[in-house]
Amino acid sequence: MPVSIGARPESGFDQPLGLLGDCHRRIECFLGVLITVVEQAQGGALNEEQRRALEVALRYFREAAPRHTQDEEESLFPRMRACPDVRVRAALDKLAGLEADHARAQAGHEEVDRLGREWLQAGALDPAAADRLRTVLSELRSLYAAHIHLEDTELFPLAGATLTAGQLAAVGEEMARRRGIAR
Repeated sequence: MPVSIGARPESGFDQPLGLLGDCHRRIECFLGVLITVVEQAQGGALNEEQRRALEVALRYFREAAPRHTQDEEESLFPRMRACPDVRVRAALDKLAGLEADHARAQAGHEEVDRLGREWLQAGALDPAAADRLRTVLSELRSLYAAHIHLEDTELFPLAGATLTAGQLAAVGEEMARRRGIAR
């Protein structure tokens, strides 16, 4: 694994809120990869580097990103909903909006995956499919920009300030189990 001097190390399962933020950076990175490949190849023939990048980014959103959604919706959000702190009670309406974002993102990624696999198999996309792929990726970029900003700047800090150490440890344990990691 390459070492990046000055880069912030990723969080571990003992820091689940940091790990969720780290996942946001991967989402932004892989979304950027998809957008770059689409901008470069315009639905035409992919060179080997573009093909590999497209395959890896599609696999990330198909396999890894859904676990992030589960981490939030099955581990973090329920604990926040159960938290009696007045600050959390005031923020609960935001959780429903974030869950709606997750559903929209999933639908978008299913379409991107279908179009991306079609591109990989056929070697090119027809102009209408290439335009649709650009549109969906643009929509995902906008959705994630607002969604991630809200979680990183409001929700995760609020969770860190109001959930107990035991609750956060349980979130981390559940995240690890979702990934098949024994702790």
